[in-house]
Amino acid sequence: MQRLHLHLVSDSTGETLEMIAKAALAQFENAEVVRHFWPMVRSRQHLDRIVPELTAHPGLVLYTLVNVETRTRLEEHCAHLSLPAVPVLDQVTEALEAALGQEAHGRPGRQHLMDEAYFSRVDAIQFTIAHDDGIGQEDWEEADIVLAGVSRSSKTPTSIYLANRGYKVANIPLVVESPPPEALFRLRNPLVVGLTNSPERLVQIRRNRLLTLNETTRTDYIDAERVKAEVAFARRLFADRGWPVIDVTRRSIEETAAAVIRLLGERQRGGEAGEFEGVKAI
Repeated sequence: MQRLHLHLVSDSTGETLEMIAKAALAQFENAEVVRHFWPMVRSRQHLDRIVPELTAHPGLVLYTLVNVETRTRLEEHCAHLSLPAVPVLDQVTEALEAALGQEAHGRPGRQHLMDEAYFSRVDAIQFTIAHDDGIGQEDWEEADIVLAGVSRSSKTPTSIYLANRGYKVANIPLVVESPPPEALFRLRNPLVVGLTNSPERLVQIRRNRLLTLNETTRTDYIDAERVKAEVAFARRLFADRGWPVIDVTRRSIEETAAAVIRLLGERQRGGEAGEFEGVKAI
């Protein structure tokens, strides 16, 4: 197994750099990567304190530094140590400069300014947390998205992920013995999306959930036939209402959220909700 020391150097929080590195590393197998994270590097003095670590653990350096002096200093150190250094945003920034006909602002952390979008995201997170698991039905109409599904169909984690993208989300559990409130069927503003999962996968997830709670008593919650009936009930409900459906069985939270966002975009561009039925292939 190959071993690589990966140094991530940023003049801000480093969140963007981490996401880029994570996405790229997902394409490689059988590699052991040791990450060295260096955020908020905004001075020559701070950078110089990192150099001993570069020397002790040589590897690949990825950086997002907009200050010319700091960038030059890092590049000089890397050249001296014969380390490859990659400015990961340069090509994108240069392409945008050419397309927009203006020069980029070299201001550290500019993408994290507390602008209107930031506060909108905070509002979305607060709304989503307050409307988890069927709570606050009187406010559901204010949501951008409503997720419905049986227990353990990824409703909450998908909701939180979407909230971090700025969407107000409510999620509603579907229980055979307790039909959802009529308020769900009267919604006009939110996009209502049904999340479903294979019965076999649901049983596995629920069994693991019970084990983490030290619950060993066998219940209907993990009974295979019972779970199949739950899934069938949810699917009938989705079909009757013409709600789009996403099968999360083999999807990550990020993939499910991306599918939901795509559905919302199509709806906003004039698509009819009924056209989205069976969007499992998204």
